[in-house]
Amino acid sequence: MTRVDSKLASSSRASLGLYRVGRTLCVGFCRLWLRATVEGLEHVPRSGAFILAPVHRSNMDTPIAAICTKRRLRYMGKDSLWRKPAFAWLLSALGGFPVSRDMADREALERCIEILDGGEPLVLFPEGERKGGPLVQPLKDGAAYIALRAGVPIVPVGIGGSERVMPKGSKFIYPRKVHVVIGPPVRGALSDSGRVTRSVRAGVTAELAQELQRLFDAAQVRAGA
Repeated sequence: MTRVDSKLASSSRASLGLYRVGRTLCVGFCRLWLRATVEGLEHVPRSGAFILAPVHRSNMDTPIAAICTKRRLRYMGKDSLWRKPAFAWLLSALGGFPVSRDMADREALERCIEILDGGEPLVLFPEGERKGGPLVQPLKDGAAYIALRAGVPIVPVGIGGSERVMPKGSKFIYPRKVHVVIGPPVRGALSDSGRVTRSVRAGVTAELAQELQRLFDAAQVRAGA
């Protein structure tokens, strides 16, 4: 092993170790402060890449998602957060990767596909920005497109109670019950031509939306929301 390879391997181990520490703290907080519970863990792949696709009602949905697997999850973040080297290293170690707000959508999609091609799980919120209320809002088709291009499954996740924990605009994390329900993976198939056509994307997105609503409803009931 060369000196460069040795440094990269050491950095990778340190990064993974930091993620494990960070995840342990996040999960511990969610378990104790939010009384977070989870069902459906058997649906999360133990190896290989996949997209974890939760509903999005709170900023707490990102750390709550860490409950779903002990594997390192990757998240997109705005590139301005990576301006300070030390903070940039911390964000990267905790699974984040930068995407420019000015970046074309296709470039951001390609960055996600690179992560999946590397065998790592990726978290995407199909509703896009945080939403409110009991109904799953119309989904973006980005998750379906990326999953089809990368040939990976989408694991839908309903998170119940997180909107009460940290409503939009709130700076305080309220001790409210949270329950997570993970559903069976949603899989799609490319067209006969091997292309990700609009109709194929629409079909996968529609199936994902239906499953997310079912899981969200169940999670809300279990959370008492």
